[in-house]
Amino acid sequence: MGIKTYNPYTPSRRHMTGSDFSEITKKEPEKALLVSLNKNAGRNNQGKITVRHRGGGSRRKYRIIDFKRRKDGVPATVIGIEYDPNRSANIALICYADGEKAYILAPQGLKDGMKVMNGPEAEVRVGNCLPLSEIPIGTQIHNIELHPGKGGQMVRSAGNSAQLMAKEGKYATLRLPSGEMRMVPLSCRATVGIVGNAEHNLINIGKAGRKRHMGIRPTVRGSVMNPNDHPHGGGEGKTGIGRPGPSTPWGKPALGLKTRKKNKQSNKLIVRRRDGRTFK
Repeated sequence: MGIKTYNPYTPSRRHMTGSDFSEITKKEPEKALLVSLNKNAGRNNQGKITVRHRGGGSRRKYRIIDFKRRKDGVPATVIGIEYDPNRSANIALICYADGEKAYILAPQGLKDGMKVMNGPEAEVRVGNCLPLSEIPIGTQIHNIELHPGKGGQMVRSAGNSAQLMAKEGKYATLRLPSGEMRMVPLSCRATVGIVGNAEHNLINIGKAGRKRHMGIRPTVRGSVMNPNDHPHGGGEGKTGIGRPGPSTPWGKPALGLKTRKKNKQSNKLIVRRRDGRTFK
């Protein structure tokens, strides 16, 4: 998919870019696979804001994506590639031989009319979903399960892929997009290929209003606030933060504080962390 530029008839248009949607072949979504998406503006079930800077934005409906891919041995045909407002990747509408329709993440190279299949007997081909035990070493994969049958949880955003590095015993070793090396059970499934829409990260938003359409409200720096609003606030002119390290609005350490539990169960499955270290 290419990047589209605009004529600079306003200052915000000068550097703005967007997707040209050249991969999109189907405009209207499948109604049976849509559900309403209620807004909560970052609030929990008590009405308290737990995620700041959320609210507003364009209305959108959620597309039900089949992350599990459990319909084995039934070939499916790609009907069309669609835009999904809920994720950075595009999605593909597929129709199984028995007439059932489903959405899957659209990998690079998947086009209308192509066949995809799920299950251990499927070919190692772009868009097919197989257990890791049936995928050759060195293959690029995405939509990877962490627990058999739970559905793909890792490597689902635009342009991402993991590489199958080794198989030993009950586990396969994967190299994730972050550089982390991680073991995953061989019975877990993954989809062959790289997630499409790889140029998504090159898009320049261009103006604040476009961010509001996405449901993201303005973020104000703590250093321009008053001392009673933020620990970084106060001082004459452009002063520093006035403390040894940056803090959250509630005085907790920020930027660099490790939040992962020392005794987390999955530590034993991480061969090498993304910073190159290993768990002891």
